[in-house]
Amino acid sequence: MPKSCPPVPTLSLSTRIIRMVVALMVIVSITVRPAMAQSILRDAETEQFLKDISAPLVTAAGLDPRNVDIVMVHDKEINAFVAGGQAVYIHTGLIAASDDANQVQGVIAHELGHITGGHIIRFSEGVKVATGITLLTLIAGIAVAALGAGDAGMGIIAAGQQAALGKFLAFTRTQEASADEAGASFLAKAGISGKGSIAFFKKLQNQEFRFSIPQEDSYGRTHPLSGERISVLKERYVVDPSWEKPSDAAMEARFQRIKAKLVGFVSEAKQTLVKYPLTNNTPAAHYARAYAWHRSAYPDKALAEADALLATAPDDPYYLELKGQILLESNRAADALPLLRRAVELTNNQPLIASLFGHALIATEETANYAEAERVLKAAVAKDRENPFAWYQLGVVYDHRGDKARASLATAERYSLEGRARLALMSAESAMGSLPAGSADWLRAQDIVMSMRSEAEREKKKKK
Repeated sequence: MPKSCPPVPTLSLSTRIIRMVVALMVIVSITVRPAMAQSILRDAETEQFLKDISAPLVTAAGLDPRNVDIVMVHDKEINAFVAGGQAVYIHTGLIAASDDANQVQGVIAHELGHITGGHIIRFSEGVKVATGITLLTLIAGIAVAALGAGDAGMGIIAAGQQAALGKFLAFTRTQEASADEAGASFLAKAGISGKGSIAFFKKLQNQEFRFSIPQEDSYGRTHPLSGERISVLKERYVVDPSWEKPSDAAMEARFQRIKAKLVGFVSEAKQTLVKYPLTNNTPAAHYARAYAWHRSAYPDKALAEADALLATAPDDPYYLELKGQILLESNRAADALPLLRRAVELTNNQPLIASLFGHALIATEETANYAEAERVLKAAVAKDRENPFAWYQLGVVYDHRGDKARASLATAERYSLEGRARLALMSAESAMGSLPAGSADWLRAQDIVMSMRSEAEREKKKKK
């Protein structure tokens, strides 16, 4: 027999009101997705590709390509977003789902529309309107309830919540339509076809069909329906002189490479081999299989795929990086050195490749290699300070030579980038205690202490 359950306590009117308000604020908050909550994937070839395909769009948007970052987020969802500043975050799922570079350009153009429109900054306007409606109906509901009509008061509050949510969703749909229009103008100014944009929206529309999302209207949604967007945008695109302009063949070949690399890295090996079977001998297929075999601990098969690539392009820096990485992570650091050194030379000290080379130099455990590792890693962080892996390796070099103060400073840099405020604070304070007061390194440690102290306090409060 089922056990009897205790009676469910009746919630007080005030408690029910509070829950309604909190529910609205939760709905509002989940529409903004901070990048730090997700894993950022970094790859030299992919970052250069995204920079190259976005540069004409960024310029068309009136922005400086040097100040705009296109960041890849490890997430299977087909999505892209902005989260403040001049950065566009693209999910790996979006890259994998795209058929060509032109589709990715369409997405980037749209997200740039959010940046130029100041939509993240103006987001608070929509929240303010929605919250205002909620508060007014909250007051009215409480007043009615105070007269003894509790159910009527709750009805007023519920209706107010629905009106507030509707107002907020209408606000976000307007922002999305504005970003669509801006993105279309950027594509036109850059002389890039809008066919990719339309094709990508059709992919999203297929997703809506798959999940049985009603297609009558977009009420109750944060975005217009994809069909609505296609209708509006296609009229704009087909009259543009660039509509029939073909994509750059070299750029498309680069896209297929980075897509294959990504699939090989994030997918299960079996899935990768289905998509890129052994009978496929294109560079993209070799790339995908190399990463799939490497991640599955088949170094000989991975090296064979890398060698197949290098046979066609022996001075391709990214093929050299690939083989060097496989060798390094297969405990063959010494064999990786000439490949990675050459890749660094060919890319003019690209910081991600340089940090891998520095790691290989350290991994040989040859004291003679530590001086070169320090030079390489210092150059890497000088070009790209937001590379925790490079800071970690540099800390290893400093520790090896007995420079505990700079090892602590490098560790503080690493932890601050990883969002580990308490550890960053401890390491920076340790560095300050040993570095010459007023020196450049001491001042940098002080900066980290000041910025991490409040973050560490927040971390401490969360644990409580």
